[in-house]
Amino acid sequence: MMAVVQWLQILFLVGTSAVAGSDEVIKRFPLLMPQVTPTMDDTYFCTPIRIDPTMDYYITGFQPNTTSATAHHMLLYGCMTPGVDEDVWNCGGMAVSNAGYSTAPTCKSGPQVIYAWALDAPALLLPEGVAFKVGKNSDIKYLVLQVHYASKAPFIDGLKDDSGVFVYYRETPQPRTAGVLLLGTGGRILPKSVEYMETECTIKEDKVIYPFAFRTHTHQLGRVVSGYKVSRNGGEDVWTLLGKKDPQLPQMFYPVVTNTTIRKGDRVAARCTMVSDRDYVTRIGSTAKDEMCNFYLMYYTEGTSPLKDPKCFSLGPPFYSWTRGGFNNIPDADASSLPVGETAKEMGVVRHQM
Repeated sequence: MMAVVQWLQILFLVGTSAVAGSDEVIKRFPLLMPQVTPTMDDTYFCTPIRIDPTMDYYITGFQPNTTSATAHHMLLYGCMTPGVDEDVWNCGGMAVSNAGYSTAPTCKSGPQVIYAWALDAPALLLPEGVAFKVGKNSDIKYLVLQVHYASKAPFIDGLKDDSGVFVYYRETPQPRTAGVLLLGTGGRILPKSVEYMETECTIKEDKVIYPFAFRTHTHQLGRVVSGYKVSRNGGEDVWTLLGKKDPQLPQMFYPVVTNTTIRKGDRVAARCTMVSDRDYVTRIGSTAKDEMCNFYLMYYTEGTSPLKDPKCFSLGPPFYSWTRGGFNNIPDADASSLPVGETAKEMGVVRHQM
């Protein structure tokens, strides 16, 4: 294993660009895998950077440095403390472990997703004035990159990999603070079936959030992933669509389809419509043979702190459904369908294989 150098690095200038209409410079930092070689399928590697504890930084953009031929997906976490004090470790939960590396969670404390990538999604630039705050006066003291290598085939000749993300940031405070709310499920998909994997939670914090982007994620069986804001009006549920996509398309952050605000007491809900032609039960898990059901909602707040609880999970089928959660006026047809021309097949995209 290479020396623990990246672990001790602090955000520094490697590239700059001027901000239009100001003297400010946007800086860029490379958070990349330090030339790793996965030796097993379904490898999850993590690598961290420690953020300068004497300053605040404001992350405004992300540029991926990989392709789907190499990495299945990448997640960038903000952590209070990383999973282990090393420069690379196995961090895939129930997935495989590569010999020579420790096994630990992505974060030991304070985990929150701030960026996600899959299926050759392009770069992401946040709206003007919006940023993820990290550093001195933030709960995010470390950034941890997690890369899922679904196959070891690209590395059978001992090739090394530097997949990762270029992080763009500013040093001047921004008026709006970004956050990501992750909705997901557990559960299982029966053989030869169509399964709805559903989740929801109530916003309990006295804070107004402004959704501006969403991202969907499943493995091979996902056909539609949809997310909603649900508010109450005289005992009836009012469903406001935030976004939906075929998860076999590039898994980038797309603009929300409805400009709305989410407040204390509102609920957020997501459904993954899964179609299985398999002869066996498929369960939620970390490997290519498993499934995932995720809806990421990126938002901002007018202030200096995002939601304290960034996760919303249910047990999934057969234990949880929107009906069991007490919802009414459920938009079944809308939640599991896409407009003509918006499926991966109609757009000429080969359905994702891992």
